[in-house]
Amino acid sequence: MKNKVNLPNFSIEKNLIEKNYKTIAGIDEVGRGTLAGPVVACAAILPSAVPSLKKFLVNDSKKLSIKKRIKSFDWLRNWCRSYAIGSSSPEEIDEHGIVYSVKLAMIRAVNNLSIKPDHLIIDAVRLEKLNIDQTCVTKADEKSESVASASILAKVSRDNLMIKLHKKYNEYDFISNKGYGTKNHLLALKKNGPCEIHRKTFARVND
Repeated sequence: MKNKVNLPNFSIEKNLIEKNYKTIAGIDEVGRGTLAGPVVACAAILPSAVPSLKKFLVNDSKKLSIKKRIKSFDWLRNWCRSYAIGSSSPEEIDEHGIVYSVKLAMIRAVNNLSIKPDHLIIDAVRLEKLNIDQTCVTKADEKSESVASASILAKVSRDNLMIKLHKKYNEYDFISNKGYGTKNHLLALKKNGPCEIHRKTFARVND
């Protein structure tokens, strides 16, 4: 007998709808711990709870295989009422720090939405600079379908960007590591030094 997989659900969103919120956006980011490339956030507004036949596609992006993430990404892009990406550059991360830059990427994602949300569900972060009601939930990408959807859209968008950047900086193998500090990436850093998309203030970049 297979172990039951606990998938995100729509209960947080449902409780907010019962409080008369109409347009709820889930927000998540990816790339916080990478040594290179931007941090990327997504804000996603779903039309409803994820249909039963598609629930297997919507989970914390880290728990999905690459193949399933891409399938989910392609479906979510068409199914979401609205979604938008925001990012902070390596230069901004070096100047302001990762926490500020994560929040900046999230704010940009919300501001890029074609529909203005009246409530945000965020994974353990509060965006003080936005005048929008917010619910902060630890591990929200494991609990909320809106946040899980945002995590997938952010992850695949950032992965696609790092694959493109690999063509310009192929000696760092970004196509495989997406900027994370793998053994081969660290060896390439030691041999070549950092390139312009590395985060110069991160400990292992200039070791």
